[in-house]
Amino acid sequence: MALEKIDIETLDPKRTIVVATGNAHKLTEIEAILSQVLPDVRFVALGQLGDFEDPEENGTTFVENAIIKAEAAVAATGLAAIADDSGLVVDALNGEPGVYSARYAGTHGDDEANNAKLLDKMQEVADADRTARFMSVVALIDAAGCVLTGTGACEGMIAREGRGSFGFGYDPLFLPTDTPGKTMAELTPEEKNAISHRFHALEDLSAQLTTVGGAQAQEC
Repeated sequence: MALEKIDIETLDPKRTIVVATGNAHKLTEIEAILSQVLPDVRFVALGQLGDFEDPEENGTTFVENAIIKAEAAVAATGLAAIADDSGLVVDALNGEPGVYSARYAGTHGDDEANNAKLLDKMQEVADADRTARFMSVVALIDAAGCVLTGTGACEGMIAREGRGSFGFGYDPLFLPTDTPGKTMAELTPEEKNAISHRFHALEDLSAQLTTVGGAQAQEC
């Protein structure tokens, strides 16, 4: 699904939130949840407004990286922005891969290599000890610099082999607690979105929102 280009000059700064992504599906997911509490706000993807360089995600936590990406979008557009950072946290590996989930095996976005490394490191881990969770933090920042974050998690276990054709990343290895016997990659997009870590993070954020006069929130 392609994103249409938008002239930033046509946007109302007080009624617009930029989603720091070029992914149309992520834009739709975020808009579907937040529009329920912000019905008069228009959500646009950063990729619709031009070609912007990705910021260096050098934070050591999901919160730090989400804020880094949101701040970069605000600086690039002068508009309120929302960004997320997500990853897999495995208890038996002391929280790995964590914030390095996308580049666990070295190359950013190499899902096959990342999954292979995870399975290799967990070869000797007993089934009962393969607990893990997907974590997500979303950060909303207004043009004045007010920051609000939401956090979500999806609990589960790590399988011993990959299954399923949906999703991406570690989805073929992750067995959500809410869907016994099925990996995340065996769930339809609708099923996944209903239990996902990003869904829960957006719900957490939406519960805190009031109005957007540049994304004002209860705590700001």
